[in-house]
Amino acid sequence: MIRVHVICEGQTEEMFVNEVLSKIFTPLEIFLIPSLIGKPGHKGGNFKIERVICDLKGRLLHDKNSYCTTLFDFYGLPHDFPGKQEAISKQTILEKQNTLHQIFIDKLTQNIEVQAMKRFFPYVQMYEFEGLLFSSPSIIAAEIGKSSLAEEFQNIRNLFETPEHINNSAITAPSKRIKNLFHEYEKVTHGSLIAIEMGIEKICVECHLFNNWVQRLKNLVPIN
Repeated sequence: MIRVHVICEGQTEEMFVNEVLSKIFTPLEIFLIPSLIGKPGHKGGNFKIERVICDLKGRLLHDKNSYCTTLFDFYGLPHDFPGKQEAISKQTILEKQNTLHQIFIDKLTQNIEVQAMKRFFPYVQMYEFEGLLFSSPSIIAAEIGKSSLAEEFQNIRNLFETPEHINNSAITAPSKRIKNLFHEYEKVTHGSLIAIEMGIEKICVECHLFNNWVQRLKNLVPIN
């Protein structure tokens, strides 16, 4: 049996791990344990690196037979999150993600012993959780009860190489694009339902960085 603590940015990501991601790992005897950043009652978003370090350190040092990873949105990271500004200057989403991951790891290694860090690997979603939902524009439209919007969601998807390329700004982020077409969009409610209906397989086909993370999780080996 393999345990993986997944530190999540918010309630939607926590639900996604519980209701969608876990379903493909439980048969492999890989058990994902999601939790929100910080103290109980914290709903995610605008978090501080100090909270993240505290949570990761706690998981890694108190459960030495487990792995630990993250599920954060690049768009939602604070301005001063380690590696964010350096990542912004890179050209491709892979370079952005790799730069952020490495600087994040370097920061954690200053606060968490090296041996424990061997059981940690970060994942930051480019650019936002809602980007994954654009893996199937028709399912977005159906799950919000607005099938007539399917073509408009598809037009957005067609502008980008992959759903993970949909831009990172207060105007063009994936969630903002959905909300512009459907003002009642609520991340926790609608995002969860869309993800459940869509399933992991469809997302993995469309979202290569996300698929890399899923494959890394699948390849974990038991800790002796």
